[in-house]
Amino acid sequence: MPAAAHSVDPADSWEYSLYIPSDPRAVTVCRRTLRLVLTLHGLIGLLDTAELLASELMSNAVLHTKGPACLRLRFRDGVLQIGAWDADPEPPEPPCRLEEVTGAESGRGMGLVRACADVWHWQPLSRMGRRGKLVWCELAVA
Repeated sequence: MPAAAHSVDPADSWEYSLYIPSDPRAVTVCRRTLRLVLTLHGLIGLLDTAELLASELMSNAVLHTKGPACLRLRFRDGVLQIGAWDADPEPPEPPCRLEEVTGAESGRGMGLVRACADVWHWQPLSRMGRRGKLVWCELAVA
């Protein structure tokens, strides 16, 4: 039986955090969790782009840092914020333009985030008693 249609109320506000181990398989858990959360909140129109962005952010968190990571989904004022926390306090590499890395085997992740998100940024953030950073991006509900 299909899920009941759920209209999105821009006044809705919620946040989810999913802590994961430093394991590349955990990125799949993050994608599936994101898909379920957005479906249940009626944000199906954002699914494909949000899934791509979350995958890139979480892949960077798992592949380029040691220690745990966290996917944070936050919805407020009609904007979905997707964040990836990791235990490395160093800033992420500045994203290239996608045309600069076309054909490259790696290095496209933050370029995709830059190209697909309405805005992206990072900030120092401690969690679980560990210094680290949160790299986040936003998508507005159309």
